[in-house]
Amino acid sequence: MCTGRYLTGHDILSVMFSSFMRKIKAKQLDLESIQAVLFDLDGTLIDVDMHRFVPSYLMRLTEQMSVEVCPARATRALHHAVAAMFANTDADKTLECILLEVLQSELALSPGAYAASLERFYRNNLDSLQHLVAGHPLSPRLVEASLERGWQVVLATNPIFPRAVIDARIAWGALDGGAFHHVTDYETAHFCKPNPSFFAEILDRLQIPAAACLMIGNDTLHDLAACQVGMQTCLLTPWSIHRPGAHFTADWQGSHEDLLAMIATHSCMSRQRASYPD
Repeated sequence: MCTGRYLTGHDILSVMFSSFMRKIKAKQLDLESIQAVLFDLDGTLIDVDMHRFVPSYLMRLTEQMSVEVCPARATRALHHAVAAMFANTDADKTLECILLEVLQSELALSPGAYAASLERFYRNNLDSLQHLVAGHPLSPRLVEASLERGWQVVLATNPIFPRAVIDARIAWGALDGGAFHHVTDYETAHFCKPNPSFFAEILDRLQIPAAACLMIGNDTLHDLAACQVGMQTCLLTPWSIHRPGAHFTADWQGSHEDLLAMIATHSCMSRQRASYPD
């Protein structure tokens, strides 16, 4: 039936994507308010089994520490250090400081000696872990699409590793490390996920409200805990981790393909609304 008026581009897009936009609304995501997106790394942007990666990392690192201390003792101390990092609530101590304190206490290992061991590890062993990491073909595009929307993009990985090990995993996953406005690492972070202070620290750095941030991850506890400070949350399901006792519910969940389509479609609709004023 002829209505007597021409369809605008906005009308056409509304018809084309009406069912998709109803789905977005039903999932209770408000992308219009977003100013920054936080991406988890492992199991979100890259495929890595941390149950294999961490033991391999510790074995190769403690080999380089054997000049100073028995590898078995070093492994135990590093496990204790990671536990202390997860438990830290002291905003005056970086996670690296926590680790160094444990190594000093349990192994009498000085910060200089540990730094020398790390340098040997980077030089001799780090690349041997590359086969444990694989990228996702859509992960670079997810980062690009977020940047195209004008969002700040943060790599919000749990900061239990030094920056060099994080940068290596970024590169092995075919991601552009320079695209991130901030990367969490143990040199600069003071808290771990799921501590709400981990997310609050990022908000303080970005200087934006929690409601303007979207946390995207695969862990029902560590990543979805962002809701505690008021962030919206997305659960990527291909490599999702469902931890017993986790009581957080994602505002949205789906695949990399679903998420990219949502961001791209919402961006297109926003541009059309700007081009066709009421």
